[in-house]
Amino acid sequence: MRRLRRIKILATLGPASSDSAMIRRLFEAGADVFRINMSHTSHDTMRELVKTIRNVESSYGRPIGILVDLQGPKLRLGSFAEGSIQLKNGENLVLDSDKTPGDNTRVQLPHPEILAALRPGHALLLDDGKVRLIAEETSPERAVTRVVIGGRMSDRKGVSLPDTDLPVSAMTPKDRADLEAALVTGVDWIALSFVQRAEDVIEAKKLIRGRAAVMAKIEKPQAIDRLPEIIEASDALMVARGDLGVELPLERVPSLQKQMTRLARRAGKPVVVATQMLESMIQSPVPTRAIRPIAACSTRSARNRNRPSATPLPTRRGKSPKRSICPRSFAGPVLDRPRCASRGSGRSRRWWRSRRTSQPGASCPWSGACIASSRKTRKTWTTWSTAPAPSRFAMVLPGRASVSSSSRAYRSALPVPPTCCASPLSARATTLICEAGSR
Repeated sequence: MRRLRRIKILATLGPASSDSAMIRRLFEAGADVFRINMSHTSHDTMRELVKTIRNVESSYGRPIGILVDLQGPKLRLGSFAEGSIQLKNGENLVLDSDKTPGDNTRVQLPHPEILAALRPGHALLLDDGKVRLIAEETSPERAVTRVVIGGRMSDRKGVSLPDTDLPVSAMTPKDRADLEAALVTGVDWIALSFVQRAEDVIEAKKLIRGRAAVMAKIEKPQAIDRLPEIIEASDALMVARGDLGVELPLERVPSLQKQMTRLARRAGKPVVVATQMLESMIQSPVPTRAIRPIAACSTRSARNRNRPSATPLPTRRGKSPKRSICPRSFAGPVLDRPRCASRGSGRSRRWWRSRRTSQPGASCPWSGACIASSRKTRKTWTTWSTAPAPSRFAMVLPGRASVSSSSRAYRSALPVPPTCCASPLSARATTLICEAGSR
């Protein structure tokens, strides 16, 4: 099980991949971190999944990361008297707080914070952007909107507001209950949905109190202008391209993805490029010919930019969960060629060369590898993750095993279990590092 990839693979667990045998197969195929989506998972199911992953981890003797993805606030319309309506371009639709079932002229919007923050000219996107409204008259009780792009609208469809900065927390009461249940089980990462500002991440960290790392999901346009502050406050970043593509023009998403990965690279923090990667493999055992170069380009981008990265794959509902991981597992070593070692300035290479030799135990039996040791914090991992290619480093972690598991998301990291590490870089620790690198 040799893994010297700078690219990490994040696999979502679901109906097609929740049993022990499938989780074991996914790990063998190359998954580094498993994601549990709390939008579709109960607390009991989450506990069973965590227990199963830890059993697999113990049987292989290699750390496995676990990420719990919180649902976040869900903004939805009310219901209609007939179940659905047909909205036509140019018509007016009133949004109010009346609980009476709606019709072609009005419908309930059970979110007073939206009515209070909405302003004339702001756009409202319904059902993942399929229907578009523009606010013409607004007040804290009701809003008169004009239909710009019509379509059929049914009960409880989602509402997105790309122009409105909502004064709401990224964590709902459900998220707080899910968070506490997840932390008790000892997960490694918490993904925070619909982050708009750095304060959302800080609020979550106060509740977590260092028991897990926080990954900020960038899904709202309001977060784009505050990216530096959000990256500084969080431990990792997730680029949710699907949600960004709903609230932003599609042509802006690729450039924003590059911008976010560059900022994360400079900060030395992992970044996950998410949404519909190898989506065609949900129904097919092989990806389409068009999606293959897209997946390869994202892998190549990770290699060229020396950034910590991970990619979530369609393992939750797919007919062939293991097959969706294998192409990426093989892509990493193929694209991690030494030819990229000449990239970067000579100054940066000289700086890292001196930094590497100044570290205790730097005379590692690996060619060009680095060894770092961290007992309590992620600062060392972040620092070494920014090293120019082809530097790789091993984590000798005498602390708790969960710290070793959370390091799975960092580029080029080969976490070593905290066994037999009385001194951080003892002879036994060096042996463990060599064994980890040969798997």
